[in-house]
Amino acid sequence: MMLSVTRSGRARLLTLAILLSACFGTAAQAQNYPDRPIRLIAPFPAGGLVDVLARAVGDELSKSLGQPVIVENRPGAGGNIGAEAVAKSAPDGYTLLMTSAGILTANEFLYAKMPFDPATAFVPVSNVADMPMIVVVNPKIEAKTLAEFVAYAKANPGKLNFGSPGVGTTGHLGLALFMHAANIKLTHVPYKGAAPAITDLIAGQIDGVVDNPPTVLPHIEAQKLRPLAVAAKTRMPQLPDLPTAAQAGVANFEASSWFGVAAPAGTPPAIVARLHKDIAAALAKPELKERFAKSGARLLGNSPEEFAKQIVADRKMWGEVIRAADIKAQ
Repeated sequence: MMLSVTRSGRARLLTLAILLSACFGTAAQAQNYPDRPIRLIAPFPAGGLVDVLARAVGDELSKSLGQPVIVENRPGAGGNIGAEAVAKSAPDGYTLLMTSAGILTANEFLYAKMPFDPATAFVPVSNVADMPMIVVVNPKIEAKTLAEFVAYAKANPGKLNFGSPGVGTTGHLGLALFMHAANIKLTHVPYKGAAPAITDLIAGQIDGVVDNPPTVLPHIEAQKLRPLAVAAKTRMPQLPDLPTAAQAGVANFEASSWFGVAAPAGTPPAIVARLHKDIAAALAKPELKERFAKSGARLLGNSPEEFAKQIVADRKMWGEVIRAADIKAQ
């Protein structure tokens, strides 16, 4: 007895065959991964922390994966140029992004037009490192504690000038969050980078900054700058006597810069899992932890699920801060 298949039946069988072929192809692709070099795009200039982390992670992945991991710098537009290149790449695990927090949580609120949707364009792999922001002032400021500083700022709204590396940068957003949490008004002075802001702060041209440890730790140690608080849940090992903002009297002021690895949306889960496993193993190495601890960075290596939850929470927080302060990227 012969079975006949209708035209619609043939179409369904063809669709099923295509889907099965795609599934088996993806599984085989993941099983053989990687079989050629991998690009890790750092969307900021060479020499910065994103670049340094990318090269450290890339070196470790090259050893564990058995394929070269080539770091490629594509700076510009607050990281959007490099991130766009990854977002539009094939989701096969061969093009990855070393992202900053701003790219995935703040840029969509800062820029009038985005070349990709940060909420859907990537799959998180792992948060590589984070570092808390520090409130730092010039020693000429009479306030010795954060509480004294907040009291003075409330009595003199807008009189104190705080610098940042530029409009929409992490330092600017941290400053906006500080002002909101402490209910104070400080005058924002944007610079073209962290270095000129710190130079003017040491010289007394501005009164303070809210910035990352690598920028300010050397000057704190040299007693050229006075730290008032760290914007974190716990104190920093590098500055054990420095209170957290909450301990110093300002609740709800926790701000950190973090840096992680992301892949294009649609990357097979098996490849994401393999990358996370190797990244987490690398970040657990004592020599790597010690190397980055000197700059105030804490190596993490959390799971894709944990990283995704953090991105969602930070996107909500920074979106509210940016809208309230009406910050627009220039």
